[in-house]
Amino acid sequence: MAVVQIGRGLHHRVAAGHPWVYRNEILEINGRYGPGDIVDVVDFRGRFIGRGYINPSSQITVRILTRDHEEIGEDFFARRIRAAREYRSRAIPGAGSCRLVFGEADFLPGLIVDKFGDYLVIQTLALGIDKWKDVIVSVLRDQISPAGIYERNDAPVRDLEGLDRRAGFVGERFDPRILIDENGLSFIVDVEKGQKTGHFLDQRENREAVRRLSGGLRVLDCFCYTGGFSVHAAAGGAVEVEGIDVSEWATGVARENARLNGVEGVCRFTAANSFDELRRRERSGDRYDMVILDPPAFAKSREALEGAARGYKEINLRAIKLLNPGGILVSCSCSRHFAEDLLLGIIRDALSDAGRAGRVIEKRTQAKDHPFVLAAPESYYLKCILVSVV
Repeated sequence: MAVVQIGRGLHHRVAAGHPWVYRNEILEINGRYGPGDIVDVVDFRGRFIGRGYINPSSQITVRILTRDHEEIGEDFFARRIRAAREYRSRAIPGAGSCRLVFGEADFLPGLIVDKFGDYLVIQTLALGIDKWKDVIVSVLRDQISPAGIYERNDAPVRDLEGLDRRAGFVGERFDPRILIDENGLSFIVDVEKGQKTGHFLDQRENREAVRRLSGGLRVLDCFCYTGGFSVHAAAGGAVEVEGIDVSEWATGVARENARLNGVEGVCRFTAANSFDELRRRERSGDRYDMVILDPPAFAKSREALEGAARGYKEINLRAIKLLNPGGILVSCSCSRHFAEDLLLGIIRDALSDAGRAGRVIEKRTQAKDHPFVLAAPESYYLKCILVSVV
């Protein structure tokens, strides 16, 4: 087994528990290896830190799987996946749909497994984990006996790993439109056509928080995708909900979801650009009691932070101007590079520019099936701030 040695003074972050070794931290590599092979990682004195897989083509050259001297094979993956399942059974007992494996947070870097009822969606987003895909699928079938598995390895991040993009059924075909239960409500998840794995499970608990606050309110849901927040708001007693998303396909599914839950008379959905609609509604004098902002990640990299800040500032400012006194702003960011204090600062500045005051009702994060690792701040990516605007 090859040994990757980290340079003097560069080992502290990885030794403290971070699972990534960057190319510029490596002093030398001793021994023969191929891309995706298992290697040992040691500090500058040769002391063992961990064992993981290597990809010399990636900036993240090694991703650590274990801190022990243990063999990486089928038994290893079976133990890790069993532990991930046991964590979910404690954290979210009875959940029919959840993120079953969340990469680094479940000590299986690069692996995503989402469970939608009796079906699984799998992503192997790094070369080293992709080499074990067949083993992982075998373990999942043995432990869970899913009705079907779908592969969503069409994510752009695979390009950085030198991997092709692909998607499709793993084994027998099935209807890719799956009906799931979320917080007692019904939603269609299209694992073939939907974004990412088909449904954003990470917002499940935040959608329930919105439902609790929505009674009697007029709600505007921007970047609504397939209507998760919209349907929850309507189920919570909102008198009117307008959902906006740029995708005709997504708003079509949102209408179906509203009908499934008997709130089609409360919800209406428009396929349009949310930036444009926020500006238009401000000019027309529209007012709402709650505005929900759940945009896609504006900051794909640290270099994009400045532009992302402008985007978040614009939508938050316009949303605040649309709110009645006492209205609620629900502001989300799923950009891992965009820290919580940055989002709070954006909201504070937007309130100041609008001449309004705000009180934080709740600071929320990703759902419990998307835990984050304290030693890896990148795993804390979803921020959801609920603010009462006066």
